[in-house]
Amino acid sequence: MMRKKMILRIRSRDGMERVTVPDPSTATVATLCSLIESHLGVPATVQTLSLDHNLLLPSKAQSPALEPATPLSSLLIGHGSIVYLSYPADLRRAAAAPAPPPFTPAGSFGRHKMTIDDLIARQVRVARQESPHCDAASFDRDAAHAFQLYVADTLAFAVKRAGFLYGHVDQASHSVAIDFVYEPPQQGSEDAAALFRDPDEEALVEAIAAGLGMRRVGFIFTQAVGRKAGTAEYTMSGREVLQAAEMQAEGGIPEWVTAVVKLDVAEDGAADVHFEAFQMSDICVRLFKEGWFVTEFGDDDDPRVSRMKKDVVVGGKDTREVDNDFFLVPVKISDHQGPLSSSFPIENRITRVTLKALKNHLDRTKHLPFVRRISDFHLLLLLARFLDVNADVPTLAECVQKQSSVPEGYQLLIESMAAAS
Repeated sequence: MMRKKMILRIRSRDGMERVTVPDPSTATVATLCSLIESHLGVPATVQTLSLDHNLLLPSKAQSPALEPATPLSSLLIGHGSIVYLSYPADLRRAAAAPAPPPFTPAGSFGRHKMTIDDLIARQVRVARQESPHCDAASFDRDAAHAFQLYVADTLAFAVKRAGFLYGHVDQASHSVAIDFVYEPPQQGSEDAAALFRDPDEEALVEAIAAGLGMRRVGFIFTQAVGRKAGTAEYTMSGREVLQAAEMQAEGGIPEWVTAVVKLDVAEDGAADVHFEAFQMSDICVRLFKEGWFVTEFGDDDDPRVSRMKKDVVVGGKDTREVDNDFFLVPVKISDHQGPLSSSFPIENRITRVTLKALKNHLDRTKHLPFVRRISDFHLLLLLARFLDVNADVPTLAECVQKQSSVPEGYQLLIESMAAAS
């Protein structure tokens, strides 16, 4: 039985808003469209509604639209559910744009003097970026599972966890395939994942990736279930936007993606781990590079917005607070079975990885060809700590990439390292 009054969250490219349905037992999708028109100012004739978040991606082909005559009671929604709304991109911005000020002659130079900062601020307009530079991101199933399993089972989504994504860029299809996740040294809390980056370790990671024919293509982080409560729904916090923009600026490729992993808990208590992928908009990365973001955060700050050091123009208005959704460009996400396994213990977690793990792994995989036994990034990273990064590491990585026989000398060396544990 549906309650007498139901609040639905309406997610559009302009953010998350709420609509109250007075009598959900008799309401239809057409009723909801009328409520959206009266409360949010979007004409019902241009609305497309769906329960599929893909509606907000550039391609809506796989997002079934809700039929106007459908009763809300027949849909799998309840109080607090999200309904996705699409409409022409500039509809609300055009309606919100202020009328131009009246022209008043003021002599050759005008009566109002403007500083250089004023002029620059008036030129910086934050608008939604409709299309990503990366059309799709595909995750290796084992790598994604190994990352989320640790966060769910060991950390219980109580603190944030982050890592760098490595794989291939397909420039023809403007997509990335992610084949492994490197987790740097870090300290997680409910609100932040502080990375203690080790240049020496990252040099080993880059050498392995190069030997595998891969490169760094993105950043991944989880959201803690206890993140700042008492505020409306939001996709990324100001801290997360700042960190994601920093990583994308450092990444240096147009196809760079940021993946967010979170635990969705339904009203019946069922929990589901959910992956989403985004790019930070071009204007977001530009503002980060030029130092516009306020980088200090207080306990009372609204996590839904990013604060600027100077005014920017959003929807025709000057402001120093930007809704974080303005900076997010959704990327279609999928999965695949990549060339590497992810069964070896992973670096920089609670339990330190030692050569004992190498022995256990080799004993467990005796039935496989030797090259398959070492076809795991995390195993290669352990080996790289004991080998020559300029000669041995590229050679072993190339064997893994080509699935060719490992030279006998390397095989004996690796087995002796394992036996010495």
